[in-house]
Amino acid sequence: MKGNTDVRLHELIRFPHPVNEVAARVVAAGVVVLAVTTILTRRPWLLLLLAYGFVARSIGGPTFSPLGQLATRVITPRLPVAPKPVAGPPKRFAQALGAVVTLTATVLAFVFGRTTAAYRLVGLIAVFATLESAFGFCVGCKLFGALMRVGLIPEKVCAECANIWERAPVGDLPQQPDTDGLRLA
Repeated sequence: MKGNTDVRLHELIRFPHPVNEVAARVVAAGVVVLAVTTILTRRPWLLLLLAYGFVARSIGGPTFSPLGQLATRVITPRLPVAPKPVAGPPKRFAQALGAVVTLTATVLAFVFGRTTAAYRLVGLIAVFATLESAFGFCVGCKLFGALMRVGLIPEKVCAECANIWERAPVGDLPQQPDTDGLRLA
């Protein structure tokens, strides 16, 4: 029985590869809305939502993220845009960077009472998420590619990412079975 549980947990925390860039951009738009709302309303509790979302998406893609679920199951399927598969590891890296920044902002606000510094970090998140959602420019993905080029991230982590600046056309990335409706998210 334990082996079966381990397989299920592995499936839950597996990040999708490839990722549907359209869904990723929808998620980024949601992050922009939440980040700007956090800054404008000066409601530090919203930092918890931002941080949770990034942590959840870096662990299991959209599986544990309400925003990820909304983007992949509701909004993206209704858009008149074809899925655009891109490599998953750079997107996971970008989500992990977002998790570090938003967790830092949360600690600054709730532990140290430094809400101005926290909101500045959220502003940085808003800028990066705007670049992703509006222009398809993923800062974390570019950093991932640069770290691969200098050898800090081994090429085996993502063979398709060896040159992140030359994205593969649709259909060139290997497809994993879409067993739960989430693999292209």
